Amino acid sequence: MKTTPLNAWHRRQGANMAEFGGYDMPLWYSSAKNEHLSVLTHAGLFDTSHMAGVAVEGPDAFALLQRCFSRDLTRCLGPLNHPLKPGRCVYGVFLNEEGHVVDDAIVYQLGEARYLCVVNAGMGGVIAQHLTQYAEGFNVSIHDLTDRVGKMDIQGPLSAKVLKALLKDPEKVFENMIYFSFKGGFPGFDGPEGPVLLDGIPILLSRSGYTGEFGFEIFTDLSHTVEVWERLLKAGEVLGLTPCGLAARDSLRAGAVLPLSHQDIGHWPFLNNPWTFALPYDDTQKGFTKEFVGGQALLDMTGADYTLPFIGKDLRKVSIDHETQVLDKNQEVIGTVLTCVSDMGIGRVGDTVYSIASPDKPAGFTPRGLSCGFVKVHQNLNEGEALELRDGRRAIRVTVTYDIRPDRTARVPIQKML
Repeated sequence: MKTTPLNAWHRRQGANMAEFGGYDMPLWYSSAKNEHLSVLTHAGLFDTSHMAGVAVEGPDAFALLQRCFSRDLTRCLGPLNHPLKPGRCVYGVFLNEEGHVVDDAIVYQLGEARYLCVVNAGMGGVIAQHLTQYAEGFNVSIHDLTDRVGKMDIQGPLSAKVLKALLKDPEKVFENMIYFSFKGGFPGFDGPEGPVLLDGIPILLSRSGYTGEFGFEIFTDLSHTVEVWERLLKAGEVLGLTPCGLAARDSLRAGAVLPLSHQDIGHWPFLNNPWTFALPYDDTQKGFTKEFVGGQALLDMTGADYTLPFIGKDLRKVSIDHETQVLDKNQEVIGTVLTCVSDMGIGRVGDTVYSIASPDKPAGFTPRGLSCGFVKVHQNLNEGEALELRDGRRAIRVTVTYDIRPDRTARVPIQKML
């Protein structure tokens, strides 16, 4: 297995380690529950150096991404559909000709002809080859940056307060830093000057993350990864900053209705799911505003399955394997379970779901946790419809929902979090 620069640190802390995406990664340190709750109430720090980057630069970089990436980069920002510009990034997917997901990605525009695609672990070479396949005739350079950059995510309501203690001129750094904006250049790949830490280490700081909560993704030179990690933990000690593993990352992202590539989206049509905002639909919602790889296949598609979020009655889960079934109210098998985790930060009071971070939660509310995740079924279902999930050990009752964990903070203005 591969390792990140923080592997020895994880092992010294006694982390429970496992393979993920070809890397030896921490699942948890103290417990997945404690780490999950820390992100909702204080802040958590995740090693994400296993994720890959692909640099795309040159006069035709924009044109190639327009051809291969699902988002229309001329109209992808905000409710007014402004074009992507330097200092902004956007989520989308790379599809094959059949309209199936090769991988999802966040594309950063570093300059007029410089872009960075951040993709999943082990996918840097795959996406670089995918782009190269369609680059004939384009004046563009494509570079797989796998294992060449250090990356970590600080997530939770106190994230900015932790960073403030380490940044030079933090007021300037945080000024106008809206959701899915970033400052700085990508290490080893030219970009705009940006934030530096007090000891002079440059970083790319992105107002994004994979938890649904307020926070940042931090890119740094590979050689500085351990130093930046340890400095963040030291600065955040008084604020309750906690190192977190992939188990909490998984439960947090599911509660925030965020997909795991190759599990919730993958080798089936990218349709009828909560994330089709990543497709460039026109005003009619029947066509696309551009031509792109896989687009026509989606427009021609009929009979695709539906991927729907669900929430349980308690924290009990079912396993994820080919034998786990989704049954409707008539006990007919209608699909399979893609993700099933327990969001330990939520609970029910009567028919209402609250988060531990909900400002209107009842006095004395203590979340007991609720199972949640995604099912893939053969028919569309309405919010509130009852389902049964059944594996070889147990059956649990859940309901279809449009949202899971309430009162998430990812989009809260930064000044409110300082």
